[in-house]
Amino acid sequence: MDRTQLSQLVVFVTVARTGSFRAAADQLGIAPSAVSHAVSTLEDTLGLRLLARTTRSTRPTEEGERLLARVAGPLAEIETGFTEVTEGAVAPAGPLRITMPFLAVQEVIMRRLPAFTARYPAIELDIRVSDIFEDIVEKGCDAGIRLGESLAADMIAVRADGPRRGMIVASPAYFERHPRPRHPRDLSAHNCIRRRFESGRLYRWELEHDGHAVSVEVKGSVILPQQELMRQAALDGVGLAFLFEEAVAADVREGRLISVMEEWCPPFDGFYIYYPSRRQMRPALRAFVEFFRYSA
Repeated sequence: MDRTQLSQLVVFVTVARTGSFRAAADQLGIAPSAVSHAVSTLEDTLGLRLLARTTRSTRPTEEGERLLARVAGPLAEIETGFTEVTEGAVAPAGPLRITMPFLAVQEVIMRRLPAFTARYPAIELDIRVSDIFEDIVEKGCDAGIRLGESLAADMIAVRADGPRRGMIVASPAYFERHPRPRHPRDLSAHNCIRRRFESGRLYRWELEHDGHAVSVEVKGSVILPQQELMRQAALDGVGLAFLFEEAVAADVREGRLISVMEEWCPPFDGFYIYYPSRRQMRPALRAFVEFFRYSA
């Protein structure tokens, strides 16, 4: 295969991906006639029809699909290699917009923020706090951080911290007035401190024991928007709270809170950085992902 055929393959793959000769021309920065000529020449060389053209659409033929399956991956790897080499010579800089819940800001970002800004002073890190799982492309963000169980299947995901675990806790004063719950059905007799997300949805307590998962719609006299506020309410004896272990471990250890139903609170995936595609990574995003990547 000569260099001309390689360029023709790039044109063919671009047309197959975009579904349009004109869109491929725009993406490649060449004339539509050049796109048509490259594809026609490749088809003549192979003696095969690679694209089925109609007035409304352009799609690969069966032979085109087979060729696409073979060459699209290697061409993408070549493109990524060029991008990485080019980006390696450029210091990460510019605005970087990341959406995440407040807890991720506290526990993933703030602990390492001074080191990140010292290493990458030219990056303008813009943190957008939201509990809603947002379409990061639509919202103009470069990436997001969410719990692993919330991620869409089509996102690239990189672990930002280790497994997490929830704890059901209340103060000793609360348990002086109420029996300790031992099963999810016992929660109906308790004043549970509930959480409302930014979307308006009330969190249902997600519990699991020996492979049996339940989602409990608890009741209670107080609804709060953040874990730290719920922790304070639990410390003040308002009721039961279901919080991340990291937020209350010291309180439990020092006796300010009592943990119950621990067998119903198994570990689950922690926070992940997610973004649409490696092929769209700017140097600033690559630096952020590699810096905040979790290593045990």
